[in-house]
Amino acid sequence: MINHADLKKGIRILFEGQPYEILEARSLKMAQRRVVIQAKIKNLINGNVCSRNFHQGDVFQEANLSKIEAKFLYFRPDRPRPKSSGGATGASRNRYFFCEKDNPAKRFDLNEKQIDSQVRFLKQGQVVEGILFENKIINISLPIKIQLKVTEAPPGVRGERAQSGTKTVTLETGAKINVPLFIGQDDIVEINTEAGEYVRRIE
Repeated sequence: MINHADLKKGIRILFEGQPYEILEARSLKMAQRRVVIQAKIKNLINGNVCSRNFHQGDVFQEANLSKIEAKFLYFRPDRPRPKSSGGATGASRNRYFFCEKDNPAKRFDLNEKQIDSQVRFLKQGQVVEGILFENKIINISLPIKIQLKVTEAPPGVRGERAQSGTKTVTLETGAKINVPLFIGQDDIVEINTEAGEYVRRIE
């Protein structure tokens, strides 16, 4: 079992019957010296993020998740549904399609909200981890470090204080990140997908 003091970033728990990941957690001392954990948690099934306070005595089961290797196939923008009479336009949710790495016939898809910020670094053929809960794939996780090609890179101008020795480039997935001034177009760079940051240039 996991108690309130064990709640830290990256811990996955069962909360209200569904798997959640702790995104942030900090302890606050309240009246009578009781410690409350203020946490930001993400529902791994639907991608919803919310804030919760957990108190001494709260205990949780660890989310029983398993993983398989999967491969990203393609992205499909979801067109908004037409307005019905007197109703609002339906919400648009872009969808991302995957297959099991060793079985292309077994496919699944997730929406952008579920995958969250990782969508910026998805490229066709990228191998990811499929996360299973109760034998159903509910989300994916990218490797912590991946390599991507720079497709657009403005020339860097040294001595510009606003740049602080960096510039913004565009990667082959469309993601924009800050890199050192010496990075140029067609360079291959390593990215930390958790932080969304440049790590190094691949020689």
